[in-house]
Amino acid sequence: MPETIEDIILDYDKRGMLALRPHLPADFCEQAAQYVVDHPGHTLIVTGFYVLMAGKPETDGPPGAIAIGNALQSLGRKVSYVTDACTAPVLRQWAGEAEVIEFPVADVEESKRHAAELLERLRPDLLVSIERCGRNNNDEYLNMRGRSITHETARVDYLFDGSVPSVGIGDGGNEIGMGNLVEIIPSVDSLPDDPAIAEVDRLVIASVSNWGGYGLVAAISRLTGRNLLPSAEAEDLMVQGMVEAGAVDGTTGDAVPTVDNFSMEENGALLARLHRIADGEQS
Repeated sequence: MPETIEDIILDYDKRGMLALRPHLPADFCEQAAQYVVDHPGHTLIVTGFYVLMAGKPETDGPPGAIAIGNALQSLGRKVSYVTDACTAPVLRQWAGEAEVIEFPVADVEESKRHAAELLERLRPDLLVSIERCGRNNNDEYLNMRGRSITHETARVDYLFDGSVPSVGIGDGGNEIGMGNLVEIIPSVDSLPDDPAIAEVDRLVIASVSNWGGYGLVAAISRLTGRNLLPSAEAEDLMVQGMVEAGAVDGTTGDAVPTVDNFSMEENGALLARLHRIADGEQS
């Protein structure tokens, strides 16, 4: 059998995300893509994860966000990005004409008010989150080592508490969207005991969140008959540029062009497999 998008983006799983796969539809990425296609209009893309050991944003998330944003803009969609002050400089140089909105790091009430005002002002038709930490049942934002980044993390997940259609992409159990599997995640030894609680309408899991973003774009490409994926060379340059702008590898804290300790060669090889699907070489 030919490999599926879901097979590809869950390859090289290091964290236990494969254990969650039976709890999602077999074609979860294809379903998320259809959901995106079915909700045209203004899309808000949320990303940015604070790396405590470095005090910097990570290289996983922003490249996938830009890949999704560029694909949607190619289809005539309006796109805006939402992040916080830490990640905004990393996104701005690659966002083109799209607005990059800084969500303040604030207390619960101010954050809820800001989320409501943002939704009222922009009236988005779709929310997409990729590699964005979400609060747990204890109202804390925890990294994969279980350490709190609450005081460094904007409460962007309040945007997802309303009725706006939503898609979430994550690779560790502590991201926006993992509330869909909040009862399952603690049963996997390698995943958080206190996962994120924010839910989404369609959840995409991947070994690396950027790969989940690429998988979503590959699936949208199949639906629209246009290969909307970035090239491996373009992604390599983007990740290098984001490192120069302050991003680090989230697993090591090093300012090097790797993503979750995967090299750009490994990233490019995975993208090549998705390109074959987007080009219709596999069905």
